[in-house]
Order: sequence, then C-alpha cells, then structure tokens
Amino acid sequence: NGPNLNLLGEREQSQYGVITFNELKKNCLRKSEELDVKLEFVQSNIEGEIVTWIQKAKETYDGIIINAAAFTHTSVAIRDALQIFKKPKIEVHISNIYNREEFRKKSLISDVVTGGIFGMGSHGYILAIIAMHKIIKNENK
Repeated sequence: NGPNLNLLGEREQSQYGVITFNELKKNCLRKSEELDVKLEFVQSNIEGEIVTWIQKAKETYDGIIINAAAFTHTSVAIRDALQIFKKPKIEVHISNIYNREEFRKKSLISDVVTGGIFGMGSHGYILAIIAMHKIIKNENK
C-alpha cells in the first residue's frame, strides 16, 4: 500500500469509502486466514521503502498484491522492482483510476503485473486475495 492509504476513512470518502486502513487490514487478514494464506499487509508513504519491500518479497513470498496509490502514476522505481519480481502480481485500486482525473489514468505498473482490480472499493483487496490464492494454487499443481 502506497502513500495516503493510511488515511482511509478520512480522505475523499466519495472515492475511497468510509472503511479505515485498520478495518481494511483486518478484513484482508481474516480472508487470508480463511484461505490459509500467509499475508503481510504493509503501507508506506515512502517510495524507497516500497521498492525495498518488493525486492525482499521475491525471497519470501509467492506473489504481491499492490496498491501503489499515487506512485502508480509516477514511480519508475516501483515499476522496475515489480518487473524484476517474476511471480504473480496483482494491482489494486479502490477507485477506478480510468474514470478519474487525466493524470490518474496512466498506470506505470499495469504492464508489468499479472492483472488488476480497479473501482471495486475495498472489496477489490478481497477479490485480489482470492485471485492470488487461485493463481498460486494452480501454479503449484
């Protein structure tokens, strides 16, 4: 999770809903437990921290679900780190970035991820967890 997502519930509720970041985290951890999936739920407002997490993830995790938030539209560094991560990756956005301001319609990461979920509110995270579980399960058959 990228910048300002820690302010969910406070910021632009018309775009992001009323769910708080901690509620979102709890919902995601609950779903991952139901599916017996190990989930690390992190957020940073600092681009370099996100790059470091992605780099470390290739040693530890079978996939990445990322909401890069505003860095989606600006960060070549996050894009490059995701491109190096050769496992499944799902891009998530609470709002539909393709139905917003012109500058938000360009994702620098969409072409290096496995797939994306946009505009489904906080439910998009749950859909991404389910999808990642199925992708990894099918790869391990």
